Amino acid sequence: MTLANSMLIPILPLMQRKLKISALQTSLIITIYAGVSIVCIPIAGYLSDRFGRKLVILIGLSIAAIGGVVSSLAVWLMGHSGYWLILAGRFVQGIGAAGAFPIVLPLVGDMFKREEEVSSGLGMIETANTFGKVLSPVLGSALALIIWYMPFAVIPVISAVSILSVAFLVKAPKKKTPEKADQSDRSIRAFAGSLKSLLAEKRWLYAIFAIGGIAMFITFGFLYYLSSVLEDHYGIDGIVKGLLLAIPLSAICAASFITGKIVGENKRRMKVFSVVGLLLLTAAMVLCGLVNTKALWFLLSSMFVSGVGIGLVLPSLDALITEGIEKQERGTITSLYSSARFIGVAAGPLIGSVLTKNETVLFYLFSGCALLCAVLAVWGVKPGKPKPGRSAEPAARAS
Repeated sequence: MTLANSMLIPILPLMQRKLKISALQTSLIITIYAGVSIVCIPIAGYLSDRFGRKLVILIGLSIAAIGGVVSSLAVWLMGHSGYWLILAGRFVQGIGAAGAFPIVLPLVGDMFKREEEVSSGLGMIETANTFGKVLSPVLGSALALIIWYMPFAVIPVISAVSILSVAFLVKAPKKKTPEKADQSDRSIRAFAGSLKSLLAEKRWLYAIFAIGGIAMFITFGFLYYLSSVLEDHYGIDGIVKGLLLAIPLSAICAASFITGKIVGENKRRMKVFSVVGLLLLTAAMVLCGLVNTKALWFLLSSMFVSGVGIGLVLPSLDALITEGIEKQERGTITSLYSSARFIGVAAGPLIGSVLTKNETVLFYLFSGCALLCAVLAVWGVKPGKPKPGRSAEPAARAS
């Protein structure tokens, strides 16, 4: 599902010219996908707690495929007059995306019992997610060389392959019958009440929601900025542009993989990695605000450092939030977390399109947001200590 968004980023300037739309309208093609997901992800999480993760993922992927067909046909048959139908297709895709990747996080937590395995698994999932971001600008640029709207057309194909892969390769653990019966009897009101009590008890979740959302806001904001600058200022497009966009994303990918392996079951280590990553991100954004970001080598180096910082943060947050929640509530809570992240995905390109011509303000905004996250990580996230006798499953709950 990462490809459905990130693959379009390198062709946004080209899309703007072909569809004869403004920069703000172009950013809405990304924003509407993420915006509708924000609303639908908690619903998908609740449904996955009641009816199973795998079923919700398959339905979500099917809906995403339908939305992809609508958008691609609108571009192909209607051209620039089909802009609003393209947005409608992206809206449907966003609904489907809500039931896909966000549900994978609690599914990983369900599939493994040992805390170290969960942390490692989440690190690999975050790495796979980021690898999709690394691959997507190159793939999007290459496909656009064939036909400019080809990135829209391949999304239904990718969704179909994903449906088959999940259906035949993912073996989700079965719920015990009493637990299943108990969950089926839960009313929406009872669910909302238990969720409210959980959030009141575990206030550290709010800090993690905020950090995850702001991290994605910065990520997609600077990717939009970088995509625009490479084409408008340097005249770089095509596969070369995709490869340059992949540099910061590669840093996120590598750092996420290594972090997932290192943090293990040590929640204090997760917190330290989060704080260090956010401080790296803050420093890189401050430098971009102080120095001439039109110097390509400096801009790419700063973005690489930013990617490392974000790569230290995301898998640590995934592990903290997944292992700090009981299995029966894990889908809902991780979905709220994913909604917070999608708020950042939606806001990043929007703000980036408005402030592209005023990059100093843009990067100072990013640095201020990153510093705020670092403060939240220090004082808002308080990992608990492991409880004795519970080594076989996630025992050390964040408090």
